[in-house]
Amino acid sequence: MTIVAPPPVVLSDLGPIAQLRAGRLPRRLAQLYAGLLLYGFSIALMVRAHLGLAPWDVLHSGLTEHVPIDIGQAVVLVSFVVMLAWVPLREIPGLGTISNAIVIGLSADAFLSVLPTPHGIAVRAVLLVAGVVLQGVATAAYIGAQLGRGPRDGLMTGLARRTGRSLRLVRTLMELTVFGVGLLLGGVAGLGTVLYAVSIGPLSQALLPAFLVSTARPDGSSA
Repeated sequence: MTIVAPPPVVLSDLGPIAQLRAGRLPRRLAQLYAGLLLYGFSIALMVRAHLGLAPWDVLHSGLTEHVPIDIGQAVVLVSFVVMLAWVPLREIPGLGTISNAIVIGLSADAFLSVLPTPHGIAVRAVLLVAGVVLQGVATAAYIGAQLGRGPRDGLMTGLARRTGRSLRLVRTLMELTVFGVGLLLGGVAGLGTVLYAVSIGPLSQALLPAFLVSTARPDGSSA
């Protein structure tokens, strides 16, 4: 007797409307917003650890040194500025894109308002590692929901498509650029920045298959 394995779930390339018409929408919506909230929580953990932030958050924290806003508000502001760059790149935002731009920043500020600042280095190290790991989980969750790229992800894919360069090269140059600007603005960098840079890619890639939700309908179609 031959057992036929089901086809693997793959990332689809659906437009914004097709994403909402595709299958398992309630599950995908729940996963999207759970992932975005978790992402905001992971940012709060890394901020409270005071051991360095992710490159984009180095930029966000740098902005707070010059503009009277919290780091979560900086995340929202930068997200919408980045989305302006989507226009010449002809990227089309989806529900996940808009939600990413708003929910992550607001949730980060909400969690920071209730999370105390630890003083022991051991506790801070635990918060740092937990923040990086949870951000990997959160990234896999919101991407796996298949409801649109985040603002920064869309900028990366758009630039790669228009320039013909690899995603790896474009992502690396983006991260180095925002990190450098963030440092010039006085952003928070440190050991956590290095840990994040070397681990977030492998973590997200390893976790994505577990969170990838099929967009196929019961009849086998995807939209």
